[in-house]
Amino acid sequence: MDIIDAKYMGSFPQYELCPEAKLPEYAFIGRSNVGKSSLINTICERKGLAHVSKKPGKTQAINFYQMDESWYLVDLPGYGYAKTARKRRKTWGRMISEYLLRRPTLQCAFVLIDANVPPQDLDREFINWLGENRIPFVLTYTKVDKLTKNQLASNLAAIRKSLLEFWSELPQEFITSSEHNIGRDDIIDFISDLNKIVPDK
Repeated sequence: MDIIDAKYMGSFPQYELCPEAKLPEYAFIGRSNVGKSSLINTICERKGLAHVSKKPGKTQAINFYQMDESWYLVDLPGYGYAKTARKRRKTWGRMISEYLLRRPTLQCAFVLIDANVPPQDLDREFINWLGENRIPFVLTYTKVDKLTKNQLASNLAAIRKSLLEFWSELPQEFITSSEHNIGRDDIIDFISDLNKIVPDK
Protein backbone atom coordinates (compact mmCIF):
# COMPACT_ATOMS: atom_id res chain seq x y z
CA MET A 1 0.00 0.00 0.00
CA ASP A 2 1.42 3.36 -1.06
CA ILE A 3 0.48 6.52 0.81
CA ILE A 4 -0.28 9.20 -1.76
CA ASP A 5 -1.72 11.89 0.48
CA ALA A 6 -0.78 12.32 4.15
CA LYS A 7 -2.41 15.26 5.95
CA TYR A 8 -1.90 16.65 9.41
CA MET A 9 -5.42 17.10 10.78
CA GLY A 10 -4.61 18.82 14.06
CA SER A 11 -3.60 18.43 17.70
CA PHE A 12 -6.37 17.81 20.21
CA PRO A 13 -5.73 18.43 23.93
CA GLN A 14 -8.83 16.50 25.00
CA TYR A 15 -10.34 13.23 23.84
CA GLU A 16 -13.73 14.90 23.32
CA LEU A 17 -12.24 17.28 20.75
CA CYS A 18 -10.86 14.58 18.45
CA PRO A 19 -12.22 14.28 14.89
CA GLU A 20 -15.41 12.32 14.35
CA ALA A 21 -14.73 8.59 14.52
CA LYS A 22 -15.43 7.57 10.93
CA LEU A 23 -12.18 6.02 9.70
CA PRO A 24 -10.07 3.16 11.08
CA GLU A 25 -7.34 4.43 13.39
CA TYR A 26 -3.88 3.19 14.36
CA ALA A 27 -2.30 4.75 17.43
CA PHE A 28 1.44 5.08 18.02
CA ILE A 29 2.69 5.39 21.57
CA GLY A 30 5.83 4.78 23.62
CA ARG A 31 8.12 6.28 26.20
CA SER A 32 9.36 9.77 25.46
CA ASN A 33 12.36 9.86 23.14
CA VAL A 34 11.63 6.42 21.68
CA GLY A 35 11.77 7.75 18.11
CA LYS A 36 8.03 7.99 17.51
CA SER A 37 8.00 11.11 15.33
CA SER A 38 10.82 9.78 13.15
CA LEU A 39 8.98 6.49 12.64
CA ILE A 40 5.74 8.29 11.77
CA ASN A 41 7.57 10.36 9.15
CA THR A 42 9.12 7.18 7.75
CA ILE A 43 5.77 5.41 7.54
CA CYS A 44 4.15 8.40 5.83
CA GLU A 45 7.22 9.04 3.66
CA ARG A 46 7.02 12.72 4.62
CA LYS A 47 10.16 14.08 6.22
CA GLY A 48 8.64 16.87 8.31
CA LEU A 49 5.07 15.70 8.85
CA ALA A 50 5.61 14.89 12.55
CA HIS A 51 7.91 17.27 14.39
CA VAL A 52 11.11 15.59 15.56
CA SER A 53 12.56 17.16 18.71
CA LYS A 54 15.77 16.45 20.62
CA LYS A 55 13.85 17.21 23.82
CA PRO A 56 11.62 14.34 24.97
CA GLY A 57 8.02 14.95 25.96
CA LYS A 58 7.17 17.42 23.16
CA THR A 59 3.98 15.64 22.08
CA GLN A 60 1.42 17.02 24.51
CA ALA A 61 -1.83 16.34 22.65
CA ILE A 62 -3.43 13.72 20.41
CA ASN A 63 -2.14 14.35 16.88
CA PHE A 64 -4.18 13.07 13.94
CA TYR A 65 -2.80 12.37 10.45
CA GLN A 66 -5.16 11.32 7.67
CA MET A 67 -3.84 8.86 5.10
CA ASP A 68 -5.43 8.95 1.64
CA GLU A 69 -8.77 9.82 3.26
CA SER A 70 -9.09 6.17 4.26
CA TRP A 71 -7.46 5.85 7.73
CA TYR A 72 -5.92 7.84 10.57
CA LEU A 73 -2.47 7.52 12.06
CA VAL A 74 -2.74 8.84 15.63
CA ASP A 75 0.29 10.13 17.52
CA LEU A 76 -0.28 9.85 21.29
CA PRO A 77 1.82 11.63 23.94
CA GLY A 78 4.82 9.73 25.25
CA TYR A 79 4.67 8.36 28.76
CA GLY A 80 7.14 8.47 31.62
CA TYR A 81 9.20 11.60 31.03
CA ALA A 82 10.43 12.46 34.54
CA LYS A 83 11.19 16.15 33.89
CA THR A 84 7.63 16.93 32.82
CA ALA A 85 5.48 18.52 35.51
CA ARG A 86 3.49 15.93 37.44
CA LYS A 87 0.17 17.71 36.82
CA ARG A 88 0.80 17.67 33.07
CA ARG A 89 1.75 13.98 33.16
CA LYS A 90 -1.57 13.23 34.87
CA THR A 91 -3.39 15.11 32.11
CA TRP A 92 -1.55 13.11 29.46
CA GLY A 93 -2.33 9.88 31.26
CA ARG A 94 -6.04 10.68 31.37
CA MET A 95 -6.01 11.78 27.71
CA ILE A 96 -4.22 8.61 26.60
CA SER A 97 -6.44 6.24 28.59
CA GLU A 98 -9.67 7.93 27.46
CA TYR A 99 -8.62 7.68 23.84
CA LEU A 100 -7.52 4.04 24.05
CA LEU A 101 -10.54 2.92 26.06
CA ARG A 102 -13.27 4.89 24.32
CA ARG A 103 -12.32 5.38 20.69
CA PRO A 104 -14.61 3.05 18.69
CA THR A 105 -12.58 3.15 15.47
CA LEU A 106 -9.22 2.29 17.05
CA GLN A 107 -8.02 -0.88 15.35
CA CYS A 108 -4.62 -1.33 16.95
CA ALA A 109 -2.03 0.43 19.11
CA PHE A 110 1.61 0.27 18.07
CA VAL A 111 3.66 0.22 21.28
CA LEU A 112 7.13 1.54 20.51
CA ILE A 113 10.05 0.11 22.48
CA ASP A 114 13.65 1.29 22.17
CA ALA A 115 15.66 -1.79 21.21
CA ASN A 116 18.84 -0.22 22.61
CA VAL A 117 17.92 -0.24 26.28
CA PRO A 118 17.18 -2.99 28.84
CA PRO A 119 13.57 -3.89 29.63
CA GLN A 120 11.80 -0.89 31.17
CA ASP A 121 9.18 -1.10 33.90
CA LEU A 122 7.12 1.67 32.27
CA ASP A 123 6.85 -0.27 29.01
CA ARG A 124 5.89 -3.44 30.82
CA GLU A 125 3.29 -1.69 32.98
CA PHE A 126 1.71 0.01 29.98
CA ILE A 127 1.62 -3.20 27.94
CA ASN A 128 0.04 -5.06 30.86
CA TRP A 129 -2.58 -2.29 31.15
CA LEU A 130 -3.43 -2.71 27.47
CA GLY A 131 -3.87 -6.42 28.00
CA GLU A 132 -6.03 -5.97 31.10
CA ASN A 133 -8.30 -3.66 29.11
CA ARG A 134 -8.38 -5.87 26.01
CA ILE A 135 -6.97 -3.17 23.75
CA PRO A 136 -5.37 -4.73 20.63
CA PHE A 137 -1.71 -3.85 20.22
CA VAL A 138 1.53 -4.87 18.56
CA LEU A 139 5.14 -4.35 19.67
CA THR A 140 7.34 -2.09 17.56
CA TYR A 141 11.07 -2.04 18.29
CA THR A 142 12.83 1.17 17.25
CA LYS A 143 16.40 2.32 16.50
CA VAL A 144 17.63 -1.16 15.62
CA ASP A 145 20.27 0.26 13.26
CA LYS A 146 22.37 1.27 16.28
CA LEU A 147 23.00 -2.36 17.26
CA THR A 148 24.92 -5.28 15.84
CA LYS A 149 22.91 -8.34 14.90
CA ASN A 150 24.01 -10.17 18.07
CA GLN A 151 23.30 -7.16 20.30
CA LEU A 152 19.83 -6.79 18.81
CA ALA A 153 19.05 -10.47 19.32
CA SER A 154 20.25 -10.30 22.93
CA ASN A 155 18.30 -7.13 23.75
CA LEU A 156 15.08 -8.38 22.18
CA ALA A 157 15.40 -11.69 24.01
CA ALA A 158 15.72 -9.81 27.32
CA ILE A 159 12.67 -7.64 26.59
CA ARG A 160 10.59 -10.65 25.56
CA LYS A 161 11.65 -12.60 28.65
CA SER A 162 10.61 -9.68 30.84
CA LEU A 163 7.19 -9.45 29.21
CA LEU A 164 6.62 -13.20 29.26
CA GLU A 165 6.68 -13.10 33.04
CA PHE A 166 3.13 -11.78 32.64
CA TRP A 167 2.06 -13.09 29.22
CA SER A 168 1.69 -16.62 27.90
CA GLU A 169 2.48 -15.32 24.42
CA LEU A 170 3.31 -11.98 22.86
CA PRO A 171 1.53 -10.16 20.03
CA GLN A 172 2.99 -9.51 16.60
CA GLU A 173 6.31 -7.66 16.52
CA PHE A 174 7.89 -5.19 14.10
CA ILE A 175 11.59 -4.40 13.88
CA THR A 176 12.18 -0.83 12.70
CA SER A 177 14.78 1.78 11.92
CA SER A 178 13.76 5.20 10.69
CA GLU A 179 17.35 5.88 9.68
CA HIS A 180 17.41 2.95 7.25
CA ASN A 181 13.70 2.59 6.48
CA ILE A 182 13.56 -0.84 8.10
CA GLY A 183 10.13 -2.23 8.93
CA ARG A 184 8.11 0.44 7.15
CA ASP A 185 6.65 -1.88 4.50
CA ASP A 186 5.77 -4.52 7.12
CA ILE A 187 3.80 -1.98 9.16
CA ILE A 188 2.02 -0.61 6.08
CA ASP A 189 1.09 -4.14 4.93
CA PHE A 190 -0.24 -4.93 8.41
CA ILE A 191 -2.42 -1.81 8.43
CA SER A 192 -3.59 -2.48 4.87
CA ASP A 193 -4.65 -6.01 5.79
CA LEU A 194 -6.58 -4.78 8.83
CA ASN A 195 -8.29 -2.06 6.81
CA LYS A 196 -9.68 -4.71 4.48
CA ILE A 197 -11.65 -6.33 7.29
CA VAL A 198 -12.85 -3.18 9.08
CA PRO A 199 -16.66 -3.02 8.88
CA ASP A 200 -18.06 -0.02 7.03
CA LYS A 201 -19.34 2.73 9.29
